[in-house]
Amino acid sequence: MADFVRIVEVGPRDGLQNEPAMVATADKIELVDRLSATGLRSIEATSFVSPKWVPQLADAAEVMAGIQRRPGVSYPVLVPNEQGYERARAAGADEVAVFTAASEAFNRRNTNASIDESIARFEPVLARARADGVRVRGYVSTVLGCPYQREVPLDDVVRVARRLHELGCYEISLGDTIGVGTPRKARAMLQAVAAEVPMQALAVHFHDTYGQALANVAACIEEGVRVADSAVAGTGGCPYARGASGNVASEDLVYMLHGMGIDTGIDLDALADTGRWLAMRLGRQTGSKVGRALEGA
Repeated sequence: MADFVRIVEVGPRDGLQNEPAMVATADKIELVDRLSATGLRSIEATSFVSPKWVPQLADAAEVMAGIQRRPGVSYPVLVPNEQGYERARAAGADEVAVFTAASEAFNRRNTNASIDESIARFEPVLARARADGVRVRGYVSTVLGCPYQREVPLDDVVRVARRLHELGCYEISLGDTIGVGTPRKARAMLQAVAAEVPMQALAVHFHDTYGQALANVAACIEEGVRVADSAVAGTGGCPYARGASGNVASEDLVYMLHGMGIDTGIDLDALADTGRWLAMRLGRQTGSKVGRALEGA
C-alpha cells in the first residue's frame, strides 16, 4: 500500500453551498487561507454556477481575488458550462471542475438536463481548458444511490465516469451524494469503474448520512484509490438531495489515515482548529468527532 493519500478539501464550496444563512465573503477567504496553512494540497475554493441557483457562492470572484495562494496548493473551482468557465478564468482560476450524475432523475432535478445534455454543456469547457492549459476535474454524483430513482445501475456509473475521462478530465471524483453506501457496495462500485478508468485517475467522495463515510473511504483505499474528498468540520449536504447530511469531516479522515500509517501532509491540529473556527462562524458545533475530542482534551 502506498503511504500517501491526497485529500481534496471541498468545504469552501460543497461544504458552504447549502448553508441557510449567508456566510460573509471575508470569512470564506479566511477559511481558504486557514486551510492553505494546514498542508492541504487541493482546496476547492468556490463555484461559478449561477448565483440564482447557489446564492451562497455568488461572491466567487471576490473570494478568488481575496485568497492568498500558496505554492504547491491548487484551488479548483466548480463550473457548469462555458459561461461559468469564462467567469472563473477572469477571476484567475487555473483549475476547474465539471459535474454530472450517474442518475438521470437526479441530473434532471439538479441541472435541468439529461446526463448526455449536461456533458454536452461542458464539452466546450474541456476543449477551451485544454487549449488554455487548465486542468479539469470531473464529478459524478449519485454513484451509490439516488433520492429520486433509488438504485443506480453500476453500468451507468461506469459509462459516465469513462466518458468524463475520455473527454480529458484528469481525475474523476465518484460521489455518494446521499450517503447511502456501505463498504461492500463502495468497493464494488470502485472496482467496476477502475476496470474502465485507471485507478490513479479516480477519487472518492462520501457523505456521512448513515455514518458510513469513513468505512467507505477505508474500503476504497484498500482497493487502491489514493485521492479522497472531504470537508472541514463535516460541512455540506446537497440542495437537491433531501436528508443528505454533510461530507465526511476532513479532520476525522486525516485522523483515520494517519492511524493507518498513511501520510497526508496535513497538520491535524491546525485542521481541527480551522474546523472549530468554522463551526463557531456558522453558529453550531463542529461535525468532526476529532475536532470535538481535541477541544475537550
